[in-house]
Amino acid sequence: MAKASPNAPRLSPRQRLAWLRLIRSENVGPATFRALVNQFGGAEAAIEALPVLSRRGGGHEIKLYSETEAEAEIEAAESIGAHLVAIGEPGYPPALAQVDAPPPLLFVKGRLELADSPVVAIVGARNGSAVGQKFTRSLAIDLGLEGFVIASGLARGIDTAAHKAALDRGTIAVLAGGIDIVYPPENEDLQQAIGEQGLLVSERSPGFAPRGKDFPRRNRLISGVSLGVVVVEAAERSGSLITARLAGEQGREVFAVPGSPLDPRATGTNNLLKQGATLVTSASDVVETLAPILGRPAAPPVIEFAAADETRTPEPLPDIQQSERELVIGALGFSPVDIDELIRTTGLETRKVHIVLLELDLAGRLQRHGQQLVSLTEG
Repeated sequence: MAKASPNAPRLSPRQRLAWLRLIRSENVGPATFRALVNQFGGAEAAIEALPVLSRRGGGHEIKLYSETEAEAEIEAAESIGAHLVAIGEPGYPPALAQVDAPPPLLFVKGRLELADSPVVAIVGARNGSAVGQKFTRSLAIDLGLEGFVIASGLARGIDTAAHKAALDRGTIAVLAGGIDIVYPPENEDLQQAIGEQGLLVSERSPGFAPRGKDFPRRNRLISGVSLGVVVVEAAERSGSLITARLAGEQGREVFAVPGSPLDPRATGTNNLLKQGATLVTSASDVVETLAPILGRPAAPPVIEFAAADETRTPEPLPDIQQSERELVIGALGFSPVDIDELIRTTGLETRKVHIVLLELDLAGRLQRHGQQLVSLTEG
C-alpha cells in the first residue's frame, strides 16, 4: 500500500479547526462531509452554507459545532499527547483512505509511522479459549516477524492476546470511545503501553464514552486500516463477524481459523470458511494470500482533502426552483439509487442535484448508503 508522502499537503491550523467543526456539526457524517467539501471547495465555506441548506431541505436550524468547542477538543487531545490527523497526512492509515466514506479526521497517539506499514487485523471472541489465545499470540508474533503490524479493537480475549503479542513489533488499537477512555478497565496498562510503543486510533473526541452502537463503527475502522482480517474464534452472533462482513464489503481479505464443531466459539469461524473465507492454520496462509497485494500502489482518495484551498472563493449556491427540488425528491424513493441515475432521470444540472441532496441530507431526510447510493429516510 502507498505510504503517506512526507511532502503531502497538510491542513493549516485554520483548516484543521474548520474540518473538525464541519464533521462534528449536526447531521454531518463522513459521506456528507466529503460531498460538502466537494461542492464548496473547503470546510469553512461549507459551514457557512449549512444553515441555508438545512432550511431549504425542510429541516430545523442545524446545530453547528463552534470554534470554541473545536479548539477545546484539539487542546484536550494535545494535553494527553494525541494528535488530530487528516486523510492523507502522516499517521492516517493509507488503507483506510480507500474505503467508502472514510472518516476525514482521526485522533492518533503513539508511533505514527506504524500507520504506513502493512496491517493485518486479528479479532475474535471476548471469552476466547486458552487454545484460541495461544494460537493468536503465535500468529501475531509470526506475522510481526514478516513485517506486518497487528490491528485489533482492544477488547477482552482474542483482541487482548493479539495486542500483547504484537506490542514489541507493532500494533494498532482502534478504539470505540475517546483515545483517553479505557475500555475494558482491565486493559488500562495495555492501552497506555500501546499509546507509547504502538498506535492508538479513534475518530471520537477525547472523553467520549463508547455506547453499544459505537462498536460496529469501530469495527469498520479495524477492517478499514487492514489488508485482511483474521477471525480466530467467534460465536454465531459476534462482533467479530461484523468486522469480517465489513472487511468483505471493503474488498479486504477475510481469513478464519477452523475450530471444533462442538465449541460454540467456532461456529462463526467455521461458517466463514463455508462462505469462502481463507483457512488459516499458520501465518504463512496469511502471508501468501496477501503477497500479491503488498507493494501495489493505492488508488488516490476520492478527494484530496488535505489539498483544499482555504483561500478559494466558494461558488455561490445555484438558484434552484421549487419545481426542480420536487423533481429530485420525486425521483428518490426508499430504495437506494445511484446519484448519476438521478441526474439522468431528472435532466437537471449535476450541481443542482448534488445541492438538493445535501439539503435533504442536512434536514435528516436523506440516507447515504455508500458507493454513491442514496435514498429517502423512512418515517
